[in-house]
Amino acid sequence: MPAADCRVRPGSDGERELQERMGTTARADKFYDEQVLDRLNTRMRDFVARQEMCFLATSDRHGECDSTFRAGPPGFLRVLDDRTLVYPEYRGNGVLASLGNIAENPHVGLLMIDFLKDRIGLHVNGRARIVSDEEMRRARPELPVDPVPGRRAQLWVEITVEEAYIHCAKHIPHLQKASAEQRQRQAWGTEGFKRKGGDFFGAAADALERPPYQPRRRKRDVPSWTQAGESTSAAVWQRSVQRLLAAVARRTPNAEEGEGSFRGWFC
Repeated sequence: MPAADCRVRPGSDGERELQERMGTTARADKFYDEQVLDRLNTRMRDFVARQEMCFLATSDRHGECDSTFRAGPPGFLRVLDDRTLVYPEYRGNGVLASLGNIAENPHVGLLMIDFLKDRIGLHVNGRARIVSDEEMRRARPELPVDPVPGRRAQLWVEITVEEAYIHCAKHIPHLQKASAEQRQRQAWGTEGFKRKGGDFFGAAADALERPPYQPRRRKRDVPSWTQAGESTSAAVWQRSVQRLLAAVARRTPNAEEGEGSFRGWFC
């Protein structure tokens, strides 16, 4: 077995199982080898520094997911070093869904997309921790204080980068930046009901007429690709063992080499 096969591959067990099933393992390995980094390189750091928005994915300790949007002036996402970035948490609706998830489960995913110029995206996955504004400024006194009241950080999220990789341009739409006059309408930190969007989807209008929201009971999810009588994971394991045995068979030790010939075959 080549030395490369001994490495732990990026991604989840589910990724690799489906790659086996769909026959895309070689393509995926090429992407992992060429594009997935464990830090932010110079071009990635420059890209992050000019972003005005990002999408944030979190989940709680049960794996229940949430995705949300974060925005600010260019540089609101700050790269502290090639493995650390931070962003401020401004005043919101008080639900604190993302921060609550991070408090239970530190794994987060960020997606930054440049819709305006380069039409490219950057994924950053890592581990997050919540930091008070006072603690962050003691550690990083060079951080600027934003003069706009609604953009004064209440908390910060510090992310230790574990994976960073490109999101291809193929289906990213090309958008145009709004005029300066339109941008001035942004209501940072407002408590105005209408300026925050009002009841755009009509949920509040019929709140008294519907029963209270009841979260569904959590249950153990069964992978959708599991087949009756044989799980995908078992099939993948069986194929992995078969490949390993075939590789060993191609290098049968002779009596002089003894056990040492198998050294390095098993990971």
